[in-house]
Amino acid sequence: MHKINKILVANRGEIALRVMRSAKEMGIKTVAVYSEADRNALHVRFADEAVCLGPPPSSESYLLADKIIQVCKDLGVDAIHPGYGFLSENAAFAKKVSDHGLIFIGPSPEAIEVMGSKLAAKHAVAKYDIPMVPGTPDAIDDIDAAKQTAREIGYPILIKASAGGGGKGMRIVEAEADFEEQMQRAVSEAKSSFGDGAVFIEKFITSPRHIEIQVLGDQHGNIVHLFERECSIQRRHQKVIEEAPSAILTPEVREAMGKAAVGVAKACNYHGAGTVEFIVDNQLNFYFLEMNTRLQVEHPVTEMITGVDLVKEQINIAKGLPLSFKQEDLKIQGHAMEVRVYAEDPQNNFLPDIGKLEIYKRPQGPGIRVDDGFEQGMQIPIYYDPMIAKLITYDTDRSRAIDRMIRAIDEYQIKGIQTTLGFCQYVMRHEAFTSGNFDTKFVERYFKPEVLQQKLSSDEEVIGAVLATMIIKDSKKSLATAAASEGAVMQSKWKRNRK
Repeated sequence: MHKINKILVANRGEIALRVMRSAKEMGIKTVAVYSEADRNALHVRFADEAVCLGPPPSSESYLLADKIIQVCKDLGVDAIHPGYGFLSENAAFAKKVSDHGLIFIGPSPEAIEVMGSKLAAKHAVAKYDIPMVPGTPDAIDDIDAAKQTAREIGYPILIKASAGGGGKGMRIVEAEADFEEQMQRAVSEAKSSFGDGAVFIEKFITSPRHIEIQVLGDQHGNIVHLFERECSIQRRHQKVIEEAPSAILTPEVREAMGKAAVGVAKACNYHGAGTVEFIVDNQLNFYFLEMNTRLQVEHPVTEMITGVDLVKEQINIAKGLPLSFKQEDLKIQGHAMEVRVYAEDPQNNFLPDIGKLEIYKRPQGPGIRVDDGFEQGMQIPIYYDPMIAKLITYDTDRSRAIDRMIRAIDEYQIKGIQTTLGFCQYVMRHEAFTSGNFDTKFVERYFKPEVLQQKLSSDEEVIGAVLATMIIKDSKKSLATAAASEGAVMQSKWKRNRK
């Protein structure tokens, strides 16, 4: 077993804080790294020690692998937790960490490398009989052959970059006449985004659900799944709202997806926390999409329904400890919702917004968790992901978790910047969401910026009416006070005049 007395968190904001809190509960000291833009950030103040890496751009600070490792050497750090984003899925960084005698709190470099390529991942999991979307098993190098494959599986098809994610290097092709142009665009975007122009094609599943399975594996070959998360509410192919469990999975489908996810993890000898993503059609057929070899943004909803602290498990696995529980020990208890509070303007195509948090007050009360990295008076920097916080609610069932989320959003006060809170409340109240009858097309199908403007106008009318009532009451009160005062003066004069 390896000793871990001090952890450097190679990240920022809410995830850095979240990791440090679990480490502190385990009696482990923490080191924060930060850019000049994050000098006053909460994770910097929370850590036992903190070191500035450089100027605000990530390439000059948070992505400086060699400098981060040198900080570890200087401060006697045992292990590095990469959080998510930045260096978390960088196989070269994970290898460099271990080569310098440090512990990387995450999977092996080999597992990161295999699962970092969608094509390599497909090949790795093929022997585990995991359902795959029909398509090409390798990168496209023959246009005519690719067109023939597309004809066989049927349009629409999806051209996808093998490397990367987040919707980049991805093109939907509705007809063969558009194939070559869309492929050129996908290749160009893949090269500019990931430095790898390899693309392949898959059958495009119209209106799918995006459902993922959390897995944990130790270094002794034990792998379990911790059930599913529903992640279908997205904008620009990126998640905005997540929940656990899904409202649509039957126990049989849940078990089959869990078994498939464990198979994916076994295919790359996985250890640590990871997520296996699937797309699910309207007949509950599911297909392997990819594996994320890190902690996910939405991991809190899994923690809420299982009672497992995933960060503590990551640390114990990195120490070399076996999992402390088996698959049969895990049960789904209650329901959890998570909304990502982004500094974005939903009325302007979700464009990022920057500015000062003039008012910032978190919701409170039972069943509410806020993972954030900001406080009132702080600036939202332009250099990083615009997420301010993750708001999570938990209750005994889905309906109550939704009601609690609506109350929590009402209570969350943020002024000075535009946020996605209004959009998230719109989703929580929408019949398609409350009924569970939704998919990844929710925003495209139902959301129009005007609905938030209408809500704003309605709120302004209510506020106006309340203010008018207050003004009238104050006016009446002032008149009554003035009359009483005048009466007192008259009475005082009458008394004086009698003397």
